[in-house]
Amino acid sequence: MMDQLIINANLREKRFALVKNGEVEKIYIEQPGQQSLVGNIYLGIVEKVMPGMNAAFIHFGEGISGFLQKDRLPSFILSDDDNKSNRPIGAFVHQGEKLLVQVEKDAAGRKGARLTGVIELPGKNIIYMPNGKYIAVSKKAESAQTREKWREFISQVKTFEEGIIFRTEGLVQPEEIIIQELEQQRSQYAELLKKVSTMKKPGLIFNRDYFFEQALSALASVRNGVVIVDDLAFKKKIEPYIPAAIELEFYHEKQAIFAGYNIEAEMERLLKRIVWLDKGAYMVIDQTEAFAIIDVNTGKFSGKTDLRDTVMETNRKAAIEAARQLRLRDIAGIILIDFIDMQSDDERDRVWKTLQKELIHDERRTRIVGFTELGILQLTRKKTKQSMAETLTEACGTCGGSGQVLSSETIAYRLERELWEYKNSDYEEILIAATDEVMGHFCGDGDIHKSRLETALGFKIKFSVSTAAKPFYKILQAGASTTEQD
Repeated sequence: MMDQLIINANLREKRFALVKNGEVEKIYIEQPGQQSLVGNIYLGIVEKVMPGMNAAFIHFGEGISGFLQKDRLPSFILSDDDNKSNRPIGAFVHQGEKLLVQVEKDAAGRKGARLTGVIELPGKNIIYMPNGKYIAVSKKAESAQTREKWREFISQVKTFEEGIIFRTEGLVQPEEIIIQELEQQRSQYAELLKKVSTMKKPGLIFNRDYFFEQALSALASVRNGVVIVDDLAFKKKIEPYIPAAIELEFYHEKQAIFAGYNIEAEMERLLKRIVWLDKGAYMVIDQTEAFAIIDVNTGKFSGKTDLRDTVMETNRKAAIEAARQLRLRDIAGIILIDFIDMQSDDERDRVWKTLQKELIHDERRTRIVGFTELGILQLTRKKTKQSMAETLTEACGTCGGSGQVLSSETIAYRLERELWEYKNSDYEEILIAATDEVMGHFCGDGDIHKSRLETALGFKIKFSVSTAAKPFYKILQAGASTTEQD
């Protein structure tokens, strides 16, 4: 079966799904309120230099000041002083100084974002660092000779200050393509500096398109398949990156693209606690703020010979499915898997190796810690973004926070997608009942999002307030204009 990369990019909530051999391998969701600042470039001003911490606090226009360490300053990187590591940070930066900074890690709680002054501009084949003074070649190069060849080449075309990181894709390109991309990135940096020269206060200079980068990363794993996109602007943007063996299609059906390819139904399953395995066995997945627990049960499954066979077969299937669920739900942090009790270390080792083999396909760094005395397998998975449940749900307000419901924001985006299916209809107006929070997310400040959607769809959108206990909407009427008020 052909691989499929299905991209839903025509509305505010952007999503894509990677399907291999008819099975969903990855789902990525980006909501406007949860966009990461990582990779964004800002003009910042040094607020305070902290000699004891060898760091500085930088005001860069995004709420809490960011934190920048001495060894991430261009003045430190480019210094020829052999003793620079022992010199105080005050020798490299001073209070009130303006700096170009890039976000390395988002703010968390009262802790500000981690910043770097070593700017990275990502490209298809190389990552360009105007002040990086560094060369690196992908470890996936086929040989040490290949790495050395590219190191030698790039050292001849870069300046003393510049740094270059070779991506795996760049290792098979002609030298002239690399030089062409390097020149484009130099021009991009010159444009950033030009913009900085007109700015009087800290603020955003370059907004990284994280969704596009994630889609490109997923595209790299598509083999002899097809990319289907529902937004013409996004299709045009990704077209130059599509290999010859891959088809690129524009989705123009009335039904929303995720519903049309049954991805919506898969997402519904991924928000449920119970995951069914073969022959009546199942797993229960519970997520808390601190960790996630996966409980394996035989259910009605009974092996061909005895209970021991049943337990082993269930645990093996559960290990395979658990690895898949961790990827799809993007569960991270501490994870505990309570397999059905096994009688020997050999059986536990076989389950361990089954899970380990499946985790090879995971792009997040994972580590299996081992079985506890109670027979619970512990592992950790690196957290880089919110899990699917954290993105799409919120604590239920009617049960004291003991359960989860789809968030107001998620319901608002679901309404957007449903209304999009009415585009180019003969309706003049659609009346919707919705809770206050859903209306707020849907309409935006000053009804900016509602007005934009009305223009795009060609009809008016009216609301009546619902007092439902959880985030909710329902389309009540579609037709000629009514006298209902917003």
